[in-house]
Amino acid sequence: MKLEDIAKLIDADVLSGEDKLSTLDVCTACGADLMSDVLAFCHERTLLLTGLASPQVVRSAEVAGLSGIVFVRGKKPGEDVLELAEMLGIPLLATDFPMFEACGMLYAAGIGGTYQLSQTDRGSTGNASGETRP
Repeated sequence: MKLEDIAKLIDADVLSGEDKLSTLDVCTACGADLMSDVLAFCHERTLLLTGLASPQVVRSAEVAGLSGIVFVRGKKPGEDVLELAEMLGIPLLATDFPMFEACGMLYAAGIGGTYQLSQTDRGSTGNASGETRP
């Protein structure tokens, strides 16, 4: 799904990287506030949803090769974060939805989670409860 479609779906404001919205594809999403989890479990072309609005979020996204960052619960990052994201070419979005609801909206629209991708990499198509997803 294109990042511009995701922005519309979760009613997000584009804070940076507007020029990339129509070109970036998102395959999976991850909701996390612990950047160690992001670095351990997120894959390329993943969209990060977080309530943490610090430069470490942008640095973690850069290292993990993420498609972009969505700040949830109406969080807005400071100028230092915006400048860093612009410099690194990482799109930033912000939504008023809480993390759980925003992740649920993405899942309902067909965006899988990082657990699902990890299981697919290992040869399984099921989720934690053994269900499969189309």
